Amino acid sequence: MDFVHLFVFQDKSSQERSVPKASQDLGTDGSISLQRKEVSVSGVKIFYGSQTGTAKGFAASLAEAVTSLGLPVAVVDLKDYDPDDHLVEEVTGKNVCAFVVATYTGGRPPHSAQWFYRWLEEAAGDFRFGKTYLKGMRYAVFGLGNSAYASHFNKVGKNVDKWLWTLGAHRVVARGEGDCDVANSTHGSIEADFRAWKARFLARLHTLEKGEKKPCAGSCKRGQCESSAEEEPFESTSEDESGAEDRPNPNPVVDVEDLGRIVSCAKREKREKEQPEEKSGLLRSSGKNGPGERRAMITPALREALTRQGYQLIGSHSGVKLCRWTKSMLRGRGGCYKHTFYGIESHRCMETTPSLACANKCVFCWRHHTNPVGTEWRWKMDQPEVILKEAIENHQSMIKQFKGVPGVKEERFEEGMMVKHCALSLVGEPIMYPEINRFLTLLHECKISSFLVTNAQFPVEIRNLKPVTQLYVSVDASTKDSLKKIDRPLFKDFWQRFLDSLKALAAKQQRTVYRLTLVKAWNVDELQAYAELVSLGNPDFIEVKGVTYCGESSASSLTMANVPWHEEVVHFVQDLVDLIPDYEIACEHEHSNCLLIAHKRFKVGSEWWTWIDYDRFQELVREYEHSGGSATFGAQDYMARTPPWAVFGARERGFDPKDTRYQRKNKSKDISGC
Repeated sequence: MDFVHLFVFQDKSSQERSVPKASQDLGTDGSISLQRKEVSVSGVKIFYGSQTGTAKGFAASLAEAVTSLGLPVAVVDLKDYDPDDHLVEEVTGKNVCAFVVATYTGGRPPHSAQWFYRWLEEAAGDFRFGKTYLKGMRYAVFGLGNSAYASHFNKVGKNVDKWLWTLGAHRVVARGEGDCDVANSTHGSIEADFRAWKARFLARLHTLEKGEKKPCAGSCKRGQCESSAEEEPFESTSEDESGAEDRPNPNPVVDVEDLGRIVSCAKREKREKEQPEEKSGLLRSSGKNGPGERRAMITPALREALTRQGYQLIGSHSGVKLCRWTKSMLRGRGGCYKHTFYGIESHRCMETTPSLACANKCVFCWRHHTNPVGTEWRWKMDQPEVILKEAIENHQSMIKQFKGVPGVKEERFEEGMMVKHCALSLVGEPIMYPEINRFLTLLHECKISSFLVTNAQFPVEIRNLKPVTQLYVSVDASTKDSLKKIDRPLFKDFWQRFLDSLKALAAKQQRTVYRLTLVKAWNVDELQAYAELVSLGNPDFIEVKGVTYCGESSASSLTMANVPWHEEVVHFVQDLVDLIPDYEIACEHEHSNCLLIAHKRFKVGSEWWTWIDYDRFQELVREYEHSGGSATFGAQDYMARTPPWAVFGARERGFDPKDTRYQRKNKSKDISGC
């Protein structure tokens, strides 16, 4: 049997924003009824996700009931629906959209609704969408489940309610919940629970159609009655809710005599939660560290924060996450700038890190500093074989979720299951991991290319690093003062470490890259100093990217005002190239607000060769390993010709013409990128 959740959206923009002369009618119970101006509902669209037919039946029942109100109705299967393309369109008009989806064991939605569910989850946790992405949208949630599975009872409904609220949507009717466990069902059956909620929803729909506001008796707290249900926080529930753990305390006053007992219970629960984590962390520790000698890097609080951000955590200090460009290329919507600059197949790229820890606290940190910091490795250590195995398995598991998703190309889905590239740039400082060289060797043995990013605070580790496909150093500033202000390093001798790291980079034979992140009002006026740093490290390439705003954070003062427009980045790059005669602008990826400066040694005749011959690299690194390091090779030994569409000045501006560019709706400025 399907356990159903019903999500209803309405465009708030269809309502009058102001009521100059709102009439007041005295109700029979003495309450005041405010009559709003006309709010029309042009129709209802009902989307369902079902495997056994119950959800489909609920959708049909709702459609029949809405039809009786004289409103047009359309019923759509969620497996054919793409929220990325159409969700905003559905709610910017005067339609009301209802989503009916089943919940299964473990709190999972049906396969046909997984893409919608996962999309909503990621959107709620993605700063690019923001807290106003669904502003103007009204919704209602009805969840059905089985209270016999208490830990997952109505999980889908609760999550969807929470995520919609997080994205700025407003509730039309307080969330209702049904239970197929007859003994616990409020109305005696799951069907009866649904009918009771449906009656309230239809009454509310009728009210919205007439442009009226339901009267309030004045005895409720602000936002706690059904007349203003759209203002409720997502945790609140309706009177039909059976889950006591989520019900707000009706009497928030705590007796002083009970305070000690409450605090003791809270401390005990915290200890019980942390102990299993610590025990599992000990079991995962490396043989080099005796049991209990070092603590796990991933604490319970960190695990919760990173999991909420979409990370798949590995062991005690590693993680993997699906890049949005991986998802984009699976659907034929283009790859990231590394595809344009170096020929990476974004849908076959795994973004991971063997160390979530970092020695900097950069103002533009993607994760608002939820990761740990440190100047040396002081945690338990997992073996590289385990990290790589679980990273690939977790990555493939995330790719599998895209099977059958609207727009996903079948051939790319099959290719995506075979990891070909690894971006060691997820979060933290991968070079801190003591077994980083062994990890790189394992990658190459699996014929996976390596793109490693370091924050230029570990010069010794850079010198000792084995060959990688491409080695990046973040050059976020060109003076000591600005580097301290932007990267906020932990090392006291950070500037000398920074300079020594650039010198160590110059000694590398394989491909090297300076990665510059432009932050307006912070580092865009340091052209001459940047040019001097280029001569110090002599990199093969210089990536210049406008900073990506990661949302508000108490850990950073960065705002949208610090994000440069793409043309401002182009202007900076042109001025910088004038100061470094051995370099020219090679490529551009407008979509990521990023340009590539390349050394002229990668220009053969009049053609750029910035791309990588990945098969040739694997041959060369294999010879290097077999020879014990004596068979060295250089960056030009595995370069490949850059296609015309990727070159700076091309009309495509770095977008692969084999794909179709998708512009997110309701966005005035694209600041996305990896």
